[in-house]
Amino acid sequence: MHDNMDLKAINALRFLGVDAINKANSGHPGIVLGAAPMLYTLFSKHMNIDVKHPSWFNRDRFVLSAGHGSMALYAMNHLCGYNITIDDLKRFRAPGNTPGHPEYGHTEGVETTSGPLGQGISNAVGMAIAEAHLAARFNTADHALVDHHTYVLLSDGDLQEGVAMEAMSLAGHLGLSKLIALYDSNDIQLDGPLSLAFSEDIKKRMEAIGWQYIKVDDGNDIDAINRAINRAKRDDQRPSLIEVRTTIGYGAPMAGTSKVHGAPLGDTDTDALRTKLGWTYAPFDVPEDVYAYIRKGVTNRGKRAYNKWKKVLASYRAEHPEQAEQFEASIQGRTRALDVPLDDIAATEKDATRNVSGKIINRLSEHLPNLIGGSADLTASTKAKGADGNFTASDRLGRNINYGVREHAMGAITNGIVLHGGLIAFAGAFFVFSDYMKAAVRLSAIMEIPSIWVFSHDSVAVGEDGPTHQPVEQLAGLRAIPNLNVFRPADAKETVAAWTSALASKKTPTAIILTRQGVKTEETTSSEDALKGAYIVRDTEGKPDGTLLSAGSEVGLCLKAADILSANGINVRVVSMPSDHLFERQTKTYRKSVLGNPNRVLAVEMASPMPWYKYARHVMGLERFGISAKGDVAASHLGFTPEAVAERFKSI
Repeated sequence: MHDNMDLKAINALRFLGVDAINKANSGHPGIVLGAAPMLYTLFSKHMNIDVKHPSWFNRDRFVLSAGHGSMALYAMNHLCGYNITIDDLKRFRAPGNTPGHPEYGHTEGVETTSGPLGQGISNAVGMAIAEAHLAARFNTADHALVDHHTYVLLSDGDLQEGVAMEAMSLAGHLGLSKLIALYDSNDIQLDGPLSLAFSEDIKKRMEAIGWQYIKVDDGNDIDAINRAINRAKRDDQRPSLIEVRTTIGYGAPMAGTSKVHGAPLGDTDTDALRTKLGWTYAPFDVPEDVYAYIRKGVTNRGKRAYNKWKKVLASYRAEHPEQAEQFEASIQGRTRALDVPLDDIAATEKDATRNVSGKIINRLSEHLPNLIGGSADLTASTKAKGADGNFTASDRLGRNINYGVREHAMGAITNGIVLHGGLIAFAGAFFVFSDYMKAAVRLSAIMEIPSIWVFSHDSVAVGEDGPTHQPVEQLAGLRAIPNLNVFRPADAKETVAAWTSALASKKTPTAIILTRQGVKTEETTSSEDALKGAYIVRDTEGKPDGTLLSAGSEVGLCLKAADILSANGINVRVVSMPSDHLFERQTKTYRKSVLGNPNRVLAVEMASPMPWYKYARHVMGLERFGISAKGDVAASHLGFTPEAVAERFKSI
């Protein structure tokens, strides 16, 4: 089945994992012991990576969707020669570069933050979409600039998560044949046997959603695993799932039980494992011949692939200089800062901000050929639609992705497209359904990647669809996420600012929150000032009697209320705060100059009042769900009229 060096390398991988988990006294040894042969086979026989150039664009991507098995990945990456030392492994689950679940940007060779099950495989679908689109756009008959696979290691738990099912269904529909998933199938979960909760026929499921299904009966048979991966690579019509039957905690006394899933083996059981597998080395001791053997395979193959690719790129530059410049600008992220004229769109007299955003996306798409995205079966409503037709199994050049009603997968796939590199990705949905995408939105903020979330139908002014479709608590929830720029524009000018901010961002995702109803473009709003997060849209001649603070459509409401108050001899300042995230990054002096005395500030928003108490002592918000009625009737019924705002201000 395999020679002694292969087995020695696999056991080195197993014991590095077990030793690190024992030292941390925390972790998941079961998957490390059971899945080591498939991980080793994938890396030693297939993965094209260059450890000296970890962000090489045409590398194969490996996603550990079963993120709790992080120690297996860290050990494998250490053996391959990535910048992960034995000391790093000894600090597993402590401050350093080997955290409990893989975190993008913290550790070389980690392609995504894959803690929550189901997110990793869904990110991988995004990576495969990006690879297919960029290959169609840039490759020529003689130059395969973009030509790589996305591999995933999946667990039973991943296949039970709804997000994974959504994403895999779309991957099958789109025929993403360079996506290959290895399924660590061991019949055990944290709570006990898999049969307690799951009895699906995976073969039938995968074939039903358009995947090739391959089975390997013995997870220690690396020749069979190798043959299965080769077979998967040959199918150019479908993604592939390889079910590899393994024993969780292979070789340990508790092997095949849930007890070995998520607890360190400890000294006694580790000694028994060493005896059973014939491993005579001390903890963290890797034989030199193992390093040499793995690096001869993985490291040298990767180096050759990288050097060959550099030659292809040089030839491409010589023969196709214009495309080469576009390609390099895309993969280096230089296209984000392009100066696209949007002033005429900002000059719209009155329109729903969702419509304005749609016009901006259309304009940006003309100037930014690497802008790609789509909506969850809602493009007619969100106006968040990509250009050049639909991305399909037969047309990889389309930049509109039809996600169908799959919000959660859409979020995770968008993150995968961004993580892959070379593209700017956005996703559109009704704001209330950001709840379905929350895990993916949160992960974009954790990973510090600039995904763009376009959420329309932003308040109870959605109207007749009623409370289920009217967001009330969503703004508070998203504003609470660190490193997420929640931008709720008041009108067309501020919508331009929202997109300007989103495109300029390198490490912060942006959620653009848009109205369904028409809003007047106010004379005193400003795209430039909106980029400061908050600014004065109406001031008083002398010292103001107070401030009306708001965002979105409620800015227009506050301006009308200010007119009523002015007629009563009360002079108020009106401040628009489209983005508290950007406002917090201004100087203390500026922030104070905008808000004035917090005792005389009334914040107004048709949503949960919670976020506003940071800036105002008094908040006019909603602490109930909405109502089914026309938008203006719903707002009026819930107390959001200029007269009501004026009266509320008078009472403070």
